[in-house]
This record gives sequence, C-alpha cells and structure tokens, in this order.
Amino acid sequence: MTVKDLEKMLFEYQDSEYADFSAKLMPTVPREKMIGIRSPEYKKIIKRIKDDPVIPKFMSSLPHKWHEENVLHAALINKMKDYDECIKALEDFMPYIDNWAVNDSINPNCFKKHHAELIDKVNSWMLSEETYVRRCAMKVLMANYLDDDFRPEYLDLPADLRSDEYYVNIMTAWLFAEALTKQWDTAVKYIEDQRLDKWTHNKAIQKARESRRISEERKEYLNSLKIK
Repeated sequence: MTVKDLEKMLFEYQDSEYADFSAKLMPTVPREKMIGIRSPEYKKIIKRIKDDPVIPKFMSSLPHKWHEENVLHAALINKMKDYDECIKALEDFMPYIDNWAVNDSINPNCFKKHHAELIDKVNSWMLSEETYVRRCAMKVLMANYLDDDFRPEYLDLPADLRSDEYYVNIMTAWLFAEALTKQWDTAVKYIEDQRLDKWTHNKAIQKARESRRISEERKEYLNSLKIK
C-alpha cells in the first residue's frame, strides 16, 4: 500500500454530513480539508493497516492534506510502544497540529510507564510559543500527572505562563478545573492566590463548578473566589 492508497481508503469511510458538523466545531480547519470520518471508524482503519509498511511512510509525509490524516496520525502515535520513538514522532508531528480535536486526542499509552523522564519534556513543550505545542503539553500533564504521580510544583508553570491564545487559555482553565477535582488542597491555593489571569481564573472556576466530582460546598466556595 502507498500513502496515496491510504488516502483513498480514508474516503471509503466518508460522511459528508459529519464533516459539515465537525467544521462548525473546529473553526481553525477549513471545511475543504475535511473528509468526514466518525471516530469509531479509525479503529477499523488502524486494524486494516496495522502490519502494513505504509505506516512509517505515512507518518513521515508531513504535512498531511486532510484533517482526518492528522487524526489518524495522532491515533498511531498513541499506539506506539517504544517511548523514545514515540517522543520523536510526537515532536515531529506537533508543528502540524492545527486544531483542538487532534491535539486533545493525543495521550500515548507508553507515557504511563515513563512519567519520571516525561515531565521534563512536558515542561519544555509548555514553554513553546506555538499554540498547540503548549496545549499538547498541558493535555499530557493533565492526563498523566494529576493522580498518583502528582507533585504540587507541576502546576506552577501552567499557572505562571501567559498567552493571548484562546486555545491555550481554555486548556489552562480545563487543567486547573481537573486539578480542583483531583488535587483540591493544592489546586485551590492557585485560585485563592489568583495565580491565573482573570479570564482563565474565572473559566477554571466555571468548569470546576460544572463538574459532578466536586461537592456543592466547594462549588459555592469557588464561586466566592471569582474575580469581578
């Protein structure tokens, strides 16, 4: 199979109405770059190509033409087993991420066993000026470091960084909302001390108050901490 054959395969799963719907949710991606593939179909596609030598050829053929090729690329990264190869593949791909959906789908399985060395990578990505490199860093942080391997200092960098980019700031708010559900005692101090900019601060409170995992008492307290 060639990369062109893979592109043709993607069109076997085309749903134009779904592409129309997706385009409304992803204003950073032109409609003409969307094929329209529903999420469950990617498992079928990966199953068809999993042993095909087209995969490394496809992953090196950046930038891709279609949004769905980027979705597939992210899914293939998630399945990589070798940590070092996964890091390289992700860093090669990051400059081409152009929307929140592809970005937020990234969570490689192999990262779970490499938290100790991964955190330095996460922090370096977070310092990037590129919107989706920084957003990806916060998504990886949120997915991997708010549970057993949490350390209070992991919230310092995302709290102190400032951005004019909506897709960075909304991710920061989401990160702190999640931290409030999982690491309340630490995370609430960032809200009490107003470590975030006003918009992100209030959005984090809003998202946390929408969660079913936070008590009503804590929600009321968070509401009292909104910046007016």
